[in-house]
Amino acid sequence: MSNHEKTLLTTPFIPFTRPHFNQETIDAVAEVLRSGWVTSGPKLAEFETALSDYFGGRPVRCFANGTATMKIALQVAGIGPGDEVITTPISWVATSNVILSVGATPVFVDIDPVTRNIDLNKVAQAITPQTRALMPVYLSGLPVDMDQLYGLAKTHQLRVIEDAAQAFGSQWHGQKIGGIGDLVSFSFQANKNLSTIEGGCLVFNSVEEAKLAEKFRLQGLTRQGIDAMDVDVLGGKDNLTDVNAVIGLHQLLELPKFQARRGALARQYFDAIRSELKAASLESLSLELPVENFSDTNWHMFQVVLPLEQLQVDRAQVMTDLKDLGIGTGVHYPAITGFTLYKNLGYQLSDTPIAQRIGRSILTLPLFPGMADEDIGRIAAALVGILKKYANK
Repeated sequence: MSNHEKTLLTTPFIPFTRPHFNQETIDAVAEVLRSGWVTSGPKLAEFETALSDYFGGRPVRCFANGTATMKIALQVAGIGPGDEVITTPISWVATSNVILSVGATPVFVDIDPVTRNIDLNKVAQAITPQTRALMPVYLSGLPVDMDQLYGLAKTHQLRVIEDAAQAFGSQWHGQKIGGIGDLVSFSFQANKNLSTIEGGCLVFNSVEEAKLAEKFRLQGLTRQGIDAMDVDVLGGKDNLTDVNAVIGLHQLLELPKFQARRGALARQYFDAIRSELKAASLESLSLELPVENFSDTNWHMFQVVLPLEQLQVDRAQVMTDLKDLGIGTGVHYPAITGFTLYKNLGYQLSDTPIAQRIGRSILTLPLFPGMADEDIGRIAAALVGILKKYANK
């Protein structure tokens, strides 16, 4: 066995993310299981109240996942066949799939190469008489310019459905994402900053829309007394259980600690990567780091864009080499317009060239609160060492 192989056997693997649940959370889940009430019940109500408090008293309803939240937001906004919704091509495909699922048409606007979010300066030219809503995505938790976003919405009389799946804990000029705005959708999936394992929530401007969302959440049902009910809209089965809700309650208590740790790790990434590039004499390499924003973003992910045009390698090989060194990575995300479903619908990658480039080059590095400080140095050294190996001479 080589020294390299021996080192890999004794060096812990670093996944690109790992959720954290403390003992109090585990005990609380056990208590719910013993209670006999494990589906939607008192813990869900408590969680929704806690979230409403967090968002400054705005109505909040929870759902089984972050895909359901976006679909129900579209339904609440009355969006359906014949309508267009403007969104970004760099997101998890759920963002555009839910638009299709209500019979509407996604309209993709290219991204800003620096923020990697939808380029709001290009949105106005994509608006048509059929446009009903804007659906921005806050990649890695970094919000778009909210003043510009809502200025566009007001000018063109559009609803805004914020896909803030990755942005729980993010801010815009000191105001919580979700504490302002129109319909704001969050995901609580396992890799999110606040996790209920699976789940999500919607933040509303009115109690009336929140009550309508409750109907869509559970088969369109309205109870009318102890023995009567009615169904007046077509709903689904998208309720969150008390087991998930109690996890969320405890995660909410730990959120400030999680946020501080993520920010500290992100700062170390900037320092370590720049230091390694300098030490390797690779300052001229066009490795694109994220926006260095420590006031608005929640540092859900730390992503770099690889300078593939300067390397004699593709992204898959870089990921494989990192894995061989005990480092997990992810791809968030390939451009949606490159998927077969969307190509068959007539979309073309070339319509959004910046998203096309970013989508084939972006790489997600490990970032989660349980990481050790020394993990950052190890990852930075490994990444830069691989880039040096493949850099064009």
